Amino acid sequence: MDRPVYMTPEGLAALRTELDHLWKKERPETVAVVSWAAGNGDRSENGDYIYGKKRLREIDRRVRYLRKRIEDSVVVDPREQPDHSRVFFGATVTYVNARDEEVTIRIVGEDEAESLKGKISWISPVARALMKAGVGDVVPLRTPAGEDELEVLEISYPKS
Repeated sequence: MDRPVYMTPEGLAALRTELDHLWKKERPETVAVVSWAAGNGDRSENGDYIYGKKRLREIDRRVRYLRKRIEDSVVVDPREQPDHSRVFFGATVTYVNARDEEVTIRIVGEDEAESLKGKISWISPVARALMKAGVGDVVPLRTPAGEDELEVLEISYPKS
């Protein structure tokens, strides 16, 4: 069963930018290097040729992946969320855990997640635990270390 490919408008724009860069810049440059290297004779010992062909396969694989993700994407604009009192996709949430650590995260699509920047996937355990919670709600979170509790302190959405 495939799940929807939810993403924010910014996430879709980032995927399109990466696809454009790979297809219009990196791939033609790599093809030129491979063509040049192929003209240099024995391909079996030609590092430029071998690496270039490998890089082309990597680029083509990523291009196929990006095209499929873009095609299957369901863009959810958090600015259009009617209920700003609850946690939904695209929300920025500040919560405190049982160890009294305050954390701020933004719930985004799988391809946009960057935990070091506070962006977590909507399918992550923390996001799933926080979904539909309101300010002041305490939600349970099951972790490998055991049960934890998250108290929602603040919910915000991007302005229109």
